[in-house]
Amino acid sequence: MSKNLIARRRARALAAACMISVALPATAGLAKEKVKTDQTAQVDVAMDYAVSIPTIDAVGSNLDNAVLADILSGKVVENADALANLDATSITVPEIVIDVSSQSGSTSNQTKLTITGLTLEDVVDGRAAKISLAGVALAEDDAKANFGAMSAANLDIAGILGIYGLVDTAGQTELRTIYTDLVSQGGTIESKEVNCRVGEVTGAQFKARPLKTSLVDMIAVAQAMEEEGDDASPETVGKFLKMYADILTAFETSEVRFNGMACDGFDDEDRAMTFSIAGLTMGGMSPGIYPAISMDGFAINVEDDGSFILDNLTIKQMDLSGTIATLQSAPDVVDEAWFEQNARALIPAMDGLSLSGLDMDIPDPDTAGARIQAKVGAFDLTLASYLNGIPTAVDVSAANIQAEIPAESGDETFDQLRALGITNVDAGFRIAAAWDEASETIAVEEVSVSGVDLASVLLAGTVTNATKDIFAVDPHAAMMASMDLAVRNLDLTVTDAGLSDIILAVVAAEQGADPATLRPVFAGLAQGTVIGMMAGAADAAKLGDAINSFVAGSAKTLMIGIEAKTEPGLGMMDFMAAEDDPTTLLTKVNISAEAK
Repeated sequence: MSKNLIARRRARALAAACMISVALPATAGLAKEKVKTDQTAQVDVAMDYAVSIPTIDAVGSNLDNAVLADILSGKVVENADALANLDATSITVPEIVIDVSSQSGSTSNQTKLTITGLTLEDVVDGRAAKISLAGVALAEDDAKANFGAMSAANLDIAGILGIYGLVDTAGQTELRTIYTDLVSQGGTIESKEVNCRVGEVTGAQFKARPLKTSLVDMIAVAQAMEEEGDDASPETVGKFLKMYADILTAFETSEVRFNGMACDGFDDEDRAMTFSIAGLTMGGMSPGIYPAISMDGFAINVEDDGSFILDNLTIKQMDLSGTIATLQSAPDVVDEAWFEQNARALIPAMDGLSLSGLDMDIPDPDTAGARIQAKVGAFDLTLASYLNGIPTAVDVSAANIQAEIPAESGDETFDQLRALGITNVDAGFRIAAAWDEASETIAVEEVSVSGVDLASVLLAGTVTNATKDIFAVDPHAAMMASMDLAVRNLDLTVTDAGLSDIILAVVAAEQGADPATLRPVFAGLAQGTVIGMMAGAADAAKLGDAINSFVAGSAKTLMIGIEAKTEPGLGMMDFMAAEDDPTTLLTKVNISAEAK
């Protein structure tokens, strides 16, 4: 069979599927041909389909029933112009039955898709005031699905055909409305392993423009990519990238809401399980912008095994404009060298992600009999102001990270906490920093760690000599620029929320002493040690007094400020010298301290 014949056959089937799937979330159209499902195994799957349309009731239609039946059976390409100019008071199709059979080796499969109550109303020049389905049913050998009524308004049939280049669009480049007021009532999915109830889907509007690549050419490129696999030719890759960039700017949608789903069944080990999503919202898509997707109420529970619960997960918006510009500028022949040179430019500007209400209790896959149990109240990652594929502003934080400290983990920090009698933690952290191009500085707003009823440590400061080259595409230039970074100032804030009481109680118990009597002893030792280390520096006495108050417990917060005496600040050579002798930094900085 020639490639052109394959492309034509696929074009007919895909065109029918595109028309129905763009108009409503239903699909019908499979080519009568052999397709490869796995390039490595080279397994041929023989597929065939038959469409049955018992009756068509067309009122005031400029197309007869035979042509309408051909279109609904998949012959859209051959009748595209006629369909784009369709006029009808109404067209009602009580039932469309699509029988699909497939054969893979000795395994055969039968699928029946039944579409009931297809109705188009007030169709003028290929635009229908309303399209609706009474329902869709899918039945396979061991599974079935039933979905309720679906409808949409202002369906532009000619516009759908124009998207894929099946009719002349007279040079249209702007987006125009394809349909409005989409409503799908949802339904049920049933099989031997699982039963699901699927909620309603709604969307206010969908817009599109004609693609620059025709449907037949899209199929040809996709087929070439499939056949060539990992060894796709530079010419094929070039065509695919141009096509992909065009698709990313061809559509616009309003917000789409999905009212969730709930499933129950059995896993691979025949254990009862449930799975549910309370709801999902996808923001409006626009050319070059991939919208935020927010999922609520995600839960999995496996009987006698574990559970995973997530109140909300939000994948924030992505700006694809830089990616699109790079794809559009790609040459006709794209090789590995081009990808290496443009790898950073292809990275989309993702705004980040967030989650809340994580609660998991699952088996530890690495340790028999052990479990992973943790809770996270909230987590947020915010990224902004991208330069060469790197965000120059980052804010990542988490709160209420609750977990049991593992015994005999081998981790020194965990072992120390357990030695203090701390077996569970409720912790949080935040890292926030932003680069300013004008001043060539990085403002470190916060680097902090906190533990409920324990302590918190917060560090802030300013990094200088942060030139644009630290984000350079050339790794050598970026490394050299990073070596010139300097620290102008640092502010450290430590808050005791109960950790010192725990430490003193343990130490006092070991020594048979009263914790209250040990505090002033430790405070004096800490004060003397600091003053001694600072070797008579002007700031030594003030810093020693502040530390004494903090350790003694008369102050719960200790604030220490360090500022370089000269510009641009402390550089890499200063810190390297301090590795052998930390006191070398004392003559280069001013230190302030306060306890309260």
